[in-house]
Amino acid sequence: MENATAAPAVTERSWLRDAPVYLTAAAAVTTEISIAGFEILMGLALVALVATRGKFRWVPAATPLAAWMGWSLLSLAASGHFRAGWPQIRKFYVYLLLFLVVSAIQTLRELRFTVIGWAAAGALSAGWGLEQFVRKYEAARAAHQDFYIAYIASRITGFMGHWMTFSGQMMMALLLILAFILFSRDERRSWLVIPGLLIFAALLAALTRSMWGGAAVGAVYLLWCKERWLIAALPAAAGVVLLANPFGVRERAVSIVHPHGTVDSNEHRALLRRVGWAIIKDRPFLGLGPEQVGPNVRRYLPPDIQQPLPDGYYGHLHNIYFHYAAERGVPAMIALLWFLGRALYDFARALRRLPKDSEARWLLHGAIGVIIAFTFAGYFEVNFGDSEVLGMLLAVIACGYVAAGPAAKDAAVPQPFRTVVVEP
Repeated sequence: MENATAAPAVTERSWLRDAPVYLTAAAAVTTEISIAGFEILMGLALVALVATRGKFRWVPAATPLAAWMGWSLLSLAASGHFRAGWPQIRKFYVYLLLFLVVSAIQTLRELRFTVIGWAAAGALSAGWGLEQFVRKYEAARAAHQDFYIAYIASRITGFMGHWMTFSGQMMMALLLILAFILFSRDERRSWLVIPGLLIFAALLAALTRSMWGGAAVGAVYLLWCKERWLIAALPAAAGVVLLANPFGVRERAVSIVHPHGTVDSNEHRALLRRVGWAIIKDRPFLGLGPEQVGPNVRRYLPPDIQQPLPDGYYGHLHNIYFHYAAERGVPAMIALLWFLGRALYDFARALRRLPKDSEARWLLHGAIGVIIAFTFAGYFEVNFGDSEVLGMLLAVIACGYVAAGPAAKDAAVPQPFRTVVVEP
C-alpha cells in the first residue's frame, strides 16, 4: 500500500522539478506563435526556476549583451526622452529568455525537442501564411489588380503581425531544420523534411528578399561544413525556383537590380542608410536616443533629396548597423557586434574540440548558421528590434551554449558559463 501511494508523489515531484524545462522550452517555441504567450511563459519559467532552486548561468556572450543594455540606458538618459524611449528599455525583458534556456535546458534530448517544437510551430505558422497568400491572390484577381503591386504592401504574416517578423522566424526555423537533417544521426530526422518544405514555401511566398539572402548564406555555411560540393545545389535550386516562378518570386528577385519604381524598397533603404550615416557623424557617442531616429529622419535628410520621399516606413532605418549606431551610439553597435561575434567564437571553438561523432555538433552548426543569417539580413531590416525574432534568436544562441556545455558531457569541452544558485 505504501508503494502504491509513493509513486504519485515521486511523479509529482518529478513534474515540479522539470517545470522550468517545460515552461522554458514552451516559451522558446511560442516565440513563433504569440508575443504575449511567450512573455507570459517566460515569467512562469522564471518563477519555476526560482521555486525549484534552479541554477542561473552566465554565458560569455551575456557580458557584451549587458554592455549593450547599459549603453542603451546611457543613451536614453542623454536624450532626455524617457517616456518615448521606454518601450525599448521594456524590451530588455525579452533578454531573460537567453538566461532561462541556458539555466533550465541541459540535455540533448531537451534541445532536440525544442528544435522540433520550433519546426512544428513554424510549419503551422507557414501553413496559415500560405492560406493567407491564396486569399490575397484571389482578392487581387477579383479586383482586377496587379497582384505584385497589391501584394508587396500587404504580404503574408502567418501568426505574426508583420511579414518581416514572420520571415525572420521562417528563416531561422528553416536553418535549424537543415542543420538537424544534415548533421544529426537521429533516425527520425527525415520527419522534419515536410515541415521544412512547408516553411521554405512560406518564406518564398513572403517575398522578403533580405530573409531569402539570410537563409541562403546560412545554408551555404551548413552545406560547406557538411560536403562542400553540396553548395553547387544552391544555384541549381534557385534556378529551378526562378523558372517555376511560384508566388511570383522571379519578379521579386529581379527587383533587387531592377525595382518597380518606389514600390520596391531599394531607393527607400538607400536613402535611410545616408540618413543614418549623417546622424552617426553628428552623434557618434550616444546617438539620438532610443526611439528618436524616426522622429528626426527629416532633420538629417541629405540636401540633394527631392520631395516626395520614396514610399516606405520611416520609423527606423531598416538596417541594424546604421540604426543602432545612430540611435544609441557607435559603442552600442560595437557591443551588439561583440555579442554576436562572441557567440560565433564560442560555438566554433566548441566544434573544434568536440569529437566528430558528437551529436551536439548539429545544434552548434545550426546556431552558427542562424547567427550568420541574422547578421546578413540585419543589413536590410532592424530584426534585432523585433521582440518575437529577438526572442527566438536569443533562445537559439542559448541552445548553442547548452550544446557546447552540459549537453556535450561526453566531450572534453569546458562548460562556457558560470553557475549561480538563486535561493527562493
